Amino acid sequence: MSDTTTNWAGNITFGAERLRAPASVEELQELVAGSRAVRALGTGHSFNAIADTTGDLVSTARLPRVLDIDRRARTVTVSGGTRFGEVTGLLHEAGLALHNLGSLPHISLAGACATGTHGSGDGNGTLASAVRAVTYVSASGGLVTTRRGDDDFEGSVVALGALGVVTTLTLDLVPAFDVRQWVYEGLPVTALRGAFDEVMSAAYSVSLFTRWRGELIDQVWLKRRADAPGAGAGPSRWLGAVRADGPRHPVPGMPADSCTPQLGLPGPSPFRLPHFRLEHTPSSGDELQSEYFVARADAVAAFDALHAVRNAFAPHLQVGEIRSVAADGHWLSPAHRRDSVAFHFTWLPDTAAVTKALHVIEDVLAPFAARPHWGKLFVTEPETLRGLYPRYHRFERLTADVDPTGTFRNDFVARCFPR
Repeated sequence: MSDTTTNWAGNITFGAERLRAPASVEELQELVAGSRAVRALGTGHSFNAIADTTGDLVSTARLPRVLDIDRRARTVTVSGGTRFGEVTGLLHEAGLALHNLGSLPHISLAGACATGTHGSGDGNGTLASAVRAVTYVSASGGLVTTRRGDDDFEGSVVALGALGVVTTLTLDLVPAFDVRQWVYEGLPVTALRGAFDEVMSAAYSVSLFTRWRGELIDQVWLKRRADAPGAGAGPSRWLGAVRADGPRHPVPGMPADSCTPQLGLPGPSPFRLPHFRLEHTPSSGDELQSEYFVARADAVAAFDALHAVRNAFAPHLQVGEIRSVAADGHWLSPAHRRDSVAFHFTWLPDTAAVTKALHVIEDVLAPFAARPHWGKLFVTEPETLRGLYPRYHRFERLTADVDPTGTFRNDFVARCFPR
C-alpha cells in the first residue's frame, strides 16, 4: 500500500499492507475471512491510530448504499459507510430526523457511532444512543446482527471497530423539525460560572467556543427548535454577551462561508445542527483534535481547573468548544451513565506541543474522571481508562468471544484492552 495513505488530518500514515475497497458485502465477507488482520476505514476523521492495521485496511466507500426508511416505526437502516450529510436531507423530506448531529456532516455513521461521537444538547445523547440494531462482518466472515435488548448490544455499538466491519445500522428517528441558529459573542467567564446551567440549557443545542485567552468566551452558538417558545430573535445582549450582527466562524476572524446559516434563519435540522455545510470542507485538515468528558455536576469545577492552566495549552490551540451530552448506556460511550459536558480542543498541527499540552490537561482533569474521546488524541494510560468505565472488563470479554483470533485487534486496541 502507498505510504502516503493518511487520515483526514494527515497526522497518521496508515501502515497496512493493503488498502481494500470491496464492492459488495459478500466480497467483504470473503476478504475478512481470509485476512490475518483487518481494520475498517470510514471517512478518516479520527486523529489517532484507531483505524490502523498491519494487515488489510478496508474502505467501506464502495459497498452498496442502503437507505431504508420505515415511517411507521420511525427508523432508518443505512449502510455504515454512509456520511451523515448523505442521508439527513432525505430523512427530512420523509418527515423524519435524527435527534442529534455532530459538528461535521462529512463523517460516516459507523465511524461516528463506533467512537462515541456526538453533537450537543442537555437532552441529546450521543449519535450511538439512537442505534437500534447493528450488523457487522465478524472475524469468521459471518454476518452478526445485535439489537437493542440483546445481552451484548450495549457493547457492540461504541465498539471501536474491535468486533468487525459494520455493514448496516438501524437508528431511531424523531419527527422532522426546523432550527434557528443564533450566535452571541463575548460571554464573560464570570457569567458562565454563575449561570452555567442557564447557558447550556438555553437552546436545543448549545456550543461554547473559546480560545482560552482572557476572561471571555468568544462565542455561544444557540440552536433553537423553531417550534419552541422564544425561538425568535433573543435580546441583543444576554448575560453580558452581544448578539452577532453577521455570520460567524467558530474561529474568530475566519470567513463563515463554510458554516451553516445563522442570524435566526429557520431551516431543517440537518442544515442547522452541524456547524458546517456538507458542500464545504471546513478546513484543509491541517489540525489535531482532543476531547474530554466530565460529569455535568463537575463541569464548572473542571472549567476552572482548565482556566487556571490555560497558558500552558492556549498557545497551541486554534479553538476550544464546550458542549453538553445526555447520558446513555453504551459500555464505552464517554457519556456512559452520566450526563456529561465535553471539553473539545482543536489544535495547531504540532504533535509534540499538543502531546505536552495533553499531559497538562489530563492532569488537571484527573480528579473529575475525565473520559477521552476514542477517536481523538489522548495520553491516558490503560490502567486509568479501566477505572473510567464500569463495563470495561465486560467489553474485553466480548472482544475475546467475538474475535478470539484478534483479527480486528491493532496496536490501539491492544494498548487500551490488553489480553
